[in-house]
Amino acid sequence: MIEKRFGQLKTDFVAAPVFLKEVSRIQALLCVSFLALLVESLLEWELRRTMEREGIASVPLYPEGRACRRPMAWKVIDLFEDVQRHELSSGRRPAVVFTTKLSRLQRRLRRRLKMKGAYDT
Repeated sequence: MIEKRFGQLKTDFVAAPVFLKEVSRIQALLCVSFLALLVESLLEWELRRTMEREGIASVPLYPEGRACRRPMAWKVIDLFEDVQRHELSSGRRPAVVFTTKLSRLQRRLRRRLKMKGAYDT
């Protein structure tokens, strides 16, 4: 399983080339990459565990709402790619918050992943 995760470093993360000379910076980049893989793994684990507990066989993550039995983190992250939150403040007035309206699938996944935040109103 760990080899699969490190293989994702070469494929899933889109980034510009990084040229580092200092050992401490190389170590820091590897640490951040490791943490990203860990978060990705935990996201998949939590969603799959919740699906199993709730008896959900699949989630419609593929195009045209096709079923996905073992959701991958990148598919879930892609689903939330267009979600935005903006605050507009003017003087001493309270800020006005604009948020993207979540789709039904996004709301369901968010609930299953126990994500809290700006949409908890």
